[in-house]
Amino acid sequence: MAKSTVAILRTRPSTVLDDYHALMKVARYQDVVARDADTALKVNISWHFFFPGSSTTPWQLDGVIRAMKADGYDPGLIHACHNRTVVIDAHLGERENKQLDVVEAHGLRNLHLYEGEDWIDIREAVGDLTRKFLCLNQVYPDGFVIPRRFLGENIVHLPTIKTHVFTTVTGAMKNAFGGLLNERRHWTHPVIHETLVDLLMIQKRIHRGVFAVMDGTFAGDGPGPRCMIPYVKNVILASADQVAIDAVAAKLMGFDPLSIRFLRLAHDAGLGCADPREIDIVGERSAAEENWHFEGPFRKMTFASRMQHLIYWGPLKAPLEWSLKTVLAPWSYVASVVYHDSFWYPVKARRLMADVLASDWGRLFRNWERVTPDAHGYPNVGDEAATLTRTGARAALQSISILATCVREAPEFAARRRRAAASQG
Repeated sequence: MAKSTVAILRTRPSTVLDDYHALMKVARYQDVVARDADTALKVNISWHFFFPGSSTTPWQLDGVIRAMKADGYDPGLIHACHNRTVVIDAHLGERENKQLDVVEAHGLRNLHLYEGEDWIDIREAVGDLTRKFLCLNQVYPDGFVIPRRFLGENIVHLPTIKTHVFTTVTGAMKNAFGGLLNERRHWTHPVIHETLVDLLMIQKRIHRGVFAVMDGTFAGDGPGPRCMIPYVKNVILASADQVAIDAVAAKLMGFDPLSIRFLRLAHDAGLGCADPREIDIVGERSAAEENWHFEGPFRKMTFASRMQHLIYWGPLKAPLEWSLKTVLAPWSYVASVVYHDSFWYPVKARRLMADVLASDWGRLFRNWERVTPDAHGYPNVGDEAATLTRTGARAALQSISILATCVREAPEFAARRRRAAASQG
């Protein structure tokens, strides 16, 4: 059996387009991503506000699209793909993180899965595979639905290197979480590790090809995927093995991949390789030997992340978790938006981001709409360092609008509206 392969390269703005193309080639993406099938570029938006390391970078998305076009892929068969969550506004996020600029510049379709797309029952989509699920049958005894358009599509995940308060790290495997599950995906949080394994099984069944291109120009430590300490790390990774790429990223951050439950479960299930000793590193092997000595998500948790742990795995589970599966659930969405968007980002983000915003990557982000690439990358990233406009009172005011959307679009209320409309029809 062939060893799993993960490609890794160091990069800089002046060569980043060349580097992404070389990365994908050395990872042999054309062996995996079928040319005659639609390809979904699964954009990662972990926060609708810009925070380095939290979401797909514009140069990551741009580099992947340019590489595919240069290699003869039909742009008409490539589209950006977004999901919605109960606490993240994907439309705001794609603008604030400058992903929409890239998609429009290339003239690609830009699909939001919850807007006009058909969804299909999981049993119809994957058949007897449901018998192998570790947890989803218990979480959703009546079944659940996935996007119909995913059947037969390629998917290219575009995660970043960062930590996560539920799963220690998050990357390619968790990037499928929002796209595959319906809006009640938060029901899976108590069994999140098992959920990610079930979702990888589903992906392997429904997609023509599954590939991941991970950005580590910025990387996030601490209680991610939002309230992190960002760093400039100048690496990019790619692989057809979703387990292996997450394992290599975990090792870079200083963690033992096999001690992370979802990686160990996927490894033991034969869904990929989480043992760094058994992964073939191509590209710049010395980059894969780095150890960033991240503290991880659990040493300095935020108030919000501590409360989440108490509710899902601690003494608040019995009195509160049941409410998250009822019409009372929006209390938790409101609490999250108020803490993260009304308090944490306005008060703390600027200080924690200051160093990386002054970096070459920070300047490239700040001046993205005005810089002009050459054939290799962005030789001139501009003189202005990235600045935050959504801090203080401005961010707090924006959070009020997000809060209103959060409550209006809460799946518990949306379901009632659908039932009412159906009864009237």
